[in-house]
Amino acid sequence: MAHLAPQIEWLRRLVAHDTISSKSNLGLVDDVEDYLRKFGAETHRVWNADRTKANLYAIVGPLVEGGVILSGHTDVVPVEGQDWATDPFALTEKDGKLFGRGTSDMKAFSAIGLSLVPEMTQADLKRPLIFALSYDEEIGLLGAPHMIAEIRDKLPAPSAVIVGEPTMMKVIDGHKGIASFRTTVTGFTTHSSQTDRGVSAVEAAATLIAKISSMREANERAADPASPFSPPYTTMTVNVVRGGTQVNIMAGECAFEWDCRVVPGDSASRFLEEFNSHAAEIERGMQRRAPTCRIVTTARSNAPPLSPAADNPAADLAKSITGLNSTDVVSYCAEAGQFQEAGFSAVICGPGSIDQAHQPNEYVSLDQLAEGAAFIRKLIARLVA
Repeated sequence: MAHLAPQIEWLRRLVAHDTISSKSNLGLVDDVEDYLRKFGAETHRVWNADRTKANLYAIVGPLVEGGVILSGHTDVVPVEGQDWATDPFALTEKDGKLFGRGTSDMKAFSAIGLSLVPEMTQADLKRPLIFALSYDEEIGLLGAPHMIAEIRDKLPAPSAVIVGEPTMMKVIDGHKGIASFRTTVTGFTTHSSQTDRGVSAVEAAATLIAKISSMREANERAADPASPFSPPYTTMTVNVVRGGTQVNIMAGECAFEWDCRVVPGDSASRFLEEFNSHAAEIERGMQRRAPTCRIVTTARSNAPPLSPAADNPAADLAKSITGLNSTDVVSYCAEAGQFQEAGFSAVICGPGSIDQAHQPNEYVSLDQLAEGAAFIRKLIARLVA
């Protein structure tokens, strides 16, 4: 384990920064930027609107074309309501595993890269390694696009992007996209005995939620059995619902949040259009009883899929380093699709298992940490040649 000491120490350092998406990530960004500058890296921040969070990208090596981007998000999901056996923000080692929030998703990948910066600077790189650390990935992949655009517009063109989401170091060249929405239904409040006068926002919302389920079921029936995705079709789910005040009061408002996870080649907009058409019909019925009733849907996020491509230099690079002959796809969404949309060749390959992501007692194994470190060392060697 001594040979992994630098990687473990950096993972400990990153986990100690509580970067739940509702909080600022600037403590982590300050820490990482100070470290990178000590090794001569050129660093840049790309801020959010109120400057409470920032993306950070940094160039290690010469500012020339052909470099490789190491992409990771800095934020993590909450721990509230989860039964943790250890402090989620204090790295804990047990039975060959390192426990802590973000260990698998996805601070281990960033920790490995940062721990090897001394080796990068000593290696006489002919092409650069570019760290790209984003904010607000977990709440809709919101931060990365601003950074991706700046990298595209200001840096010599990189040859590949490796997004270090947990894949057990398998090479992933396709993922679904995600769009998320919030629908707010405004009803008309009366006593529940006066149903002829009132309009229940909860009942109207239930009808709309049933429509979302029916669209998903229609996609399932029409699914292409040859699709590599699981499930092999675009899905929609409603997972947050809030409405009503008391059982004997017709609900005046109900809001629900839903997402649409699209396979490459599909579009969330067509499902939103179908949903909105149905919602307009429901709204007209509500307004016949109470003209103030409304149904309003707003988009919260929209991130593109990563489409598998026959010509993908990033996938070829990752396969050649890992020794794997094939690639796979995943049903979750990542920033790789955003890089691809901006014109970069992108792939997902990182240590740890997605099964650990967002779970209590999240961990990454020491074996995966070692495999990830070996991968980055081989990548460094490629950029020296």
